[in-house]
Amino acid sequence: MVKGSLKRAAVLAVFGLAAFAAIALLAGGAEASFPQPWQLGMQQSASPVKENIAWLHNLLLVIITVITIFVLALLIYVMVRFRASANPKPTRTTHNTLIEIVWTVVPTLILVVIAVPSFKLLYFMDRTFDAEMTLKVNGHQWYWSYEYPDQGGFKFESYMIQDGDLKPGQKRLLEVDNRVVLPVDTNVRVLLAGTDVMHSWMVSALGVQTYVVPGRVNETWVRINKPGVYYGQCNQICGINHAYMPIAVEAVSKADFERWVAEAKRKFAVAPQDGNVRVAAAGDTPAAAK
Repeated sequence: MVKGSLKRAAVLAVFGLAAFAAIALLAGGAEASFPQPWQLGMQQSASPVKENIAWLHNLLLVIITVITIFVLALLIYVMVRFRASANPKPTRTTHNTLIEIVWTVVPTLILVVIAVPSFKLLYFMDRTFDAEMTLKVNGHQWYWSYEYPDQGGFKFESYMIQDGDLKPGQKRLLEVDNRVVLPVDTNVRVLLAGTDVMHSWMVSALGVQTYVVPGRVNETWVRINKPGVYYGQCNQICGINHAYMPIAVEAVSKADFERWVAEAKRKFAVAPQDGNVRVAAAGDTPAAAK
């Protein structure tokens, strides 16, 4: 009777954890450039960095699932095998050399398996040594400003569109008046700085999350695999309007990017009389620049 209950409990535990892992893996593959209601897992990868992050995440999910199943089965076995009614005379055993060695060596090997790809990913994420263009990002309370030094140095500010100004199909708390536009299949060096307090420039689908610190310049990079609009937000608590400085990156073909740059140089030209940046109308996209 006890053995049958033990087997059923172990089987249910294994199937339950396996089902949860499968759901998380499948949900992570759902196409999305922004968070979805009831989403499990991560957004679909749109850059080599995010693909490597997703691979490491899936590896860790397998390792964690196996460890959890093993520990759960071990606990059930111990509770049943060594319960008081089955052991009226408790054992005097205090040490077991083989078990001591196993539970020291096995966790060490698991940590090595995790550490090797983790360090490789950290170095891969750090920077690119063959950048084809540069994007400068500045964090402010509470908006972003962007500069394209390789395309003539034009710059613009990017503010969240308020609820009352949203158009059909636009994402609340995620849409901005001026998106960052980048070409696909291009290594883009991203330089980040702040003007007041710490911010964090995070775009989940691109695998980018870098702190913006006043007084220094941080560097990261991105290479977008496919056209689309990828949304992010500042995830560093930077003040009262922390939740209202989203990021919208629009990836386009290289030809469309060149057309957008030509139009952006006129729209975001610096006025010589006062040096202020003239911000384009809300909703400008590469399609409008054709």
